Amino acid sequence: MSERTNQEWLDDLQGSNKDEAITDLRDILIRGLQYSLSTHTRGDIELLVEDFAQDALIKILDKLDTFRGESKLTTWAQKIAIRVAYTELRRKRWQDVAMEDLLPEDSGPDFTPAFLTDPQATPEQQINQRMIVETVMQTIEENLTDRQKTAMQAIMGGGMPLEVAAERMGTNRNALYKMIHDARKRLKRELLAKGLSTDDILAAFDSA
Repeated sequence: MSERTNQEWLDDLQGSNKDEAITDLRDILIRGLQYSLSTHTRGDIELLVEDFAQDALIKILDKLDTFRGESKLTTWAQKIAIRVAYTELRRKRWQDVAMEDLLPEDSGPDFTPAFLTDPQATPEQQINQRMIVETVMQTIEENLTDRQKTAMQAIMGGGMPLEVAAERMGTNRNALYKMIHDARKRLKRELLAKGLSTDDILAAFDSA
């Protein structure tokens, strides 16, 4: 396979040599994915990279008009393929995890973020921390919607990727990001009204 210039790739991918060019680009993507994913996955990755390359090709062909020529087209295409692969790998990792499984069994309807715990605190610090946690949890319960609390439980408390949580909640990444952003702004505003700032919370749980 002779190396194409960017313009030759564009012409071939959209012209009479489309099938041949797609096959050539697919081979390039597969080689790149095999190399990039070899340190991130275990076992046979052949079937995975085949699927990832196919999904990436669909996106690449759909985005050809956005290619600006600032790099080689194959480099640009490889970046898209890597993003597709990593997104799908994250999705596969979380596909059997229910959102409610991210909380302890005895947590009830509320949750305490991991950073709001400090087992090495002194008795005096523990009292202060307990008061802060109660204030934060009460503020969350009184001011956030059920969907906002679910999103924060999954993403901020449980570490679920944004795109996976969005799919589970029947929304999209941008809408979910805005939901969490709005929730955090409201929490900050309500906590400040109660005389509690972010710095106060972090200082109370600083183990240093």
